[in-house]
Amino acid sequence: MTIARESISEDTNRSRLAELAGIWANAPGWRGQLTAVNHGTVGLRFIATGFAFLLVGGMLAMFIRLQLAWFDAEVLDPRRYNQFVTMHGTTMMFLFAVPIMEGFAMYLLPKILGARDLPFPRLSAFGYWCYLFGGLFLYSSFLFDAAPDGGWFMYVPLTDATYSPGMGADFWLIGVTFAEIAAVTAAVEIIVAILLTRAPGMDIRRMPLFAWAMLVTAFMVAFGFPPLILASILLEIQRAFDFAFFEVARGGDPLLWQHLFWLFGHPEVYIIFLPAAGVVSMVVATFARRPIVGYTWIVLATVATGFLSFGLWVHHMFAVGIPLLALGFFSAASMAVAIPMGIQVFSWIATLWSGKPWLRVPMLYLFGFFFVFVLGGLTGVMLALVPFDWQAHDTHFVVAHLHYVLIGGLMFPLFAGLYYWLPLVGGRMPSESLSRTAFWLVFVGFNLTFLPMHLTGLLGMPRRVYTYPAELGIQWLNLLSTAAGFVLAVGTLGILIDAALSLRLGRRCARDPWNAGTLEWAIPQPVPQYNFASIPRAGDRYPLWADPAVAEESARTDGILGDPAAGRRELLGTGLLSATPEQVIRISHSTWLPLLAALNIAALLACFIAKLYLGAALLLAPLLALFAAWAWSTGDRHAPARIDAAPGLALPSQYAARNAPGWWALVIGLLIDGSLFASLVFAYFYLWLGSPAWPPPGIATGGWAMPLLALALLVGCAVAAELAHRGSRGAQGGGGGWLLATALGAGFVVAHVSALAGPVGPPQAHAYASVVWTLAGFHAVHVAVAMLASGFVWGRIRHGLAGPARPLEPRIAAGLWRYALGQGAVAWAVIHLFPRLA
Repeated sequence: MTIARESISEDTNRSRLAELAGIWANAPGWRGQLTAVNHGTVGLRFIATGFAFLLVGGMLAMFIRLQLAWFDAEVLDPRRYNQFVTMHGTTMMFLFAVPIMEGFAMYLLPKILGARDLPFPRLSAFGYWCYLFGGLFLYSSFLFDAAPDGGWFMYVPLTDATYSPGMGADFWLIGVTFAEIAAVTAAVEIIVAILLTRAPGMDIRRMPLFAWAMLVTAFMVAFGFPPLILASILLEIQRAFDFAFFEVARGGDPLLWQHLFWLFGHPEVYIIFLPAAGVVSMVVATFARRPIVGYTWIVLATVATGFLSFGLWVHHMFAVGIPLLALGFFSAASMAVAIPMGIQVFSWIATLWSGKPWLRVPMLYLFGFFFVFVLGGLTGVMLALVPFDWQAHDTHFVVAHLHYVLIGGLMFPLFAGLYYWLPLVGGRMPSESLSRTAFWLVFVGFNLTFLPMHLTGLLGMPRRVYTYPAELGIQWLNLLSTAAGFVLAVGTLGILIDAALSLRLGRRCARDPWNAGTLEWAIPQPVPQYNFASIPRAGDRYPLWADPAVAEESARTDGILGDPAAGRRELLGTGLLSATPEQVIRISHSTWLPLLAALNIAALLACFIAKLYLGAALLLAPLLALFAAWAWSTGDRHAPARIDAAPGLALPSQYAARNAPGWWALVIGLLIDGSLFASLVFAYFYLWLGSPAWPPPGIATGGWAMPLLALALLVGCAVAAELAHRGSRGAQGGGGGWLLATALGAGFVVAHVSALAGPVGPPQAHAYASVVWTLAGFHAVHVAVAMLASGFVWGRIRHGLAGPARPLEPRIAAGLWRYALGQGAVAWAVIHLFPRLA
């Protein structure tokens, strides 16, 4: 579409640029550092913190390698060795690999999409603080001599209260779950940003491949992380309150933990790889100096990888006694996922083959990626064959394969992307000589570290053991791995030093030193906080190659959202598929709320791990108050119904738009919550199928009166909310209906609990009682949240912040009640109907 541009003078343009800089600037000094919410600051914090955890995890790895360098080494005792192995794996998987790619996405996506920021900046900042505090929380276990030692997978029963009576497992379960808040909040942020804030003209067929990769990855996080979050919560409840989810003697099953963990764990491999693949697609096109070959095929392969990755979790459980028919299915699925991965590799090779490759440092890392990742993929196909997996299971062969896939599939593309986008961040070029030296140290050091591990594994060296017998004759191979590991560490440190120095001392470069074609390279140097003075247009997959004038046009204030007269931070919201302008999104300025909310959660979890349960419960009140203040401050009673986005282009604000970011955040949030709930229902049926009697003798199913009353009250809540939502479109506002929904919700909770208290008995009695009470409590919490939302909307209507002209919040509250009704119907059937079929 064609959008008119305003005719302004140079003085007006300079004045508007200064106003934009003031509106989007962080507060000065330390206050600004703590309250910043803009995507550039938060994204760089994620990246810097991720690299810091990489260094800490790498240091732990060096101690592990020193211990294994020779068969009789005594660098670490067995307990400390198990702690270091656990913390190394946990750090690399949870505190480095996923968060750092989310950091890249937060920093780059608005720039790549032609937007000024992410749609929920406070949510991004909150996620960062949860990530940081979760990591610090986990490492604080060393201060109490209680570092976790159950492995990064924390298998039960080794990690239940019987065999791990200290606080080590609690630090892991709570710290990792705390840090994972960042992953799920980032998933919401990324999905909504990609769907709703693309530049005009950037329809779904023109999205950069990094955006496609992050979109699929974010959906994978939304569905893949909840099973692990649930497993961690269930195990912590068992440890703290003596529930019986995983205890065989009381009807539980330790394999339930493995299923829930690997429902997360195998998609996690592709959650790590797909963003890196998106980086590869961006860098290859730029340095081949031509558009990517097979764009549509790469998109389809990315989506297929995301789907297939959820059918592979038993790939890690071939040795636990799964029926052979199931093993055959998962073995085939494990090999099938190589097909879409291969499509991407061949597309990249075809792009280089048909282009004119420019061999600079980013391409050097990509060639290293091709070599290492393909080797890791080949050993992955070997491990997908059940007979071979039975021989190599839990040996150093698996360790070697894992590192070839993860380091090859993540770190080499990550360093390629780091060198590729460094000039964008600081306007300076890295040192060519130092960066090439660091590459060869990393490439040679990596291969000499992990290639010998294939041999030590095949010769019989098990993983996660602190020593080995001399009779194996593998000490020289282990010594080589240890020496090469230090070469790898020096190379990695060299890359980080080179990157840091280049930001301060590197040679200055002009905008777009690589002559790239995507929108992030249209931004002037130094990068302004608002990215684009006017929202650019994107009529091609590589807009700067198709029309170089886009860069100059987006740097002036005579286009879309160029006039900052409103004094607010504003984004352009566009259509899901077509990317046509649909709304103006007003977002938050700097605020303390994300930091204070994360600190409150940290204090609450600290009380929980110290078994101060009353203190933890009391801290819920200030936490709810902070979230209420957060939600209330989103309102802008002075926002007009329509905003002039450009000459002749008036758009609704997000409070009145059909595709408002808040609505889509609710949809994605409920998908995440639905995955959590589905995992809990899966746990119920998994335990049922493995139990000789469900419910066991001594536990009754109860009568029908109270369950039917609870179900009727829940239906009444949803009906009242729906009527209130429809009433909010009229002059009366429908306020009374929201209060009625809240009152009926309170009655439902009482009836819901009463229906279980008598017949089921205490949750500690049996795994059946444990999972039923957990299901009931889970749903009761959702009804309570919907009740709070109803009260909130009633208050908004009373203050004129919601109503016919601003229908977003009543629509969200009604959506919550619909979801609570659907979830409640499933929970009611599972609790009250299916036991009668057992």
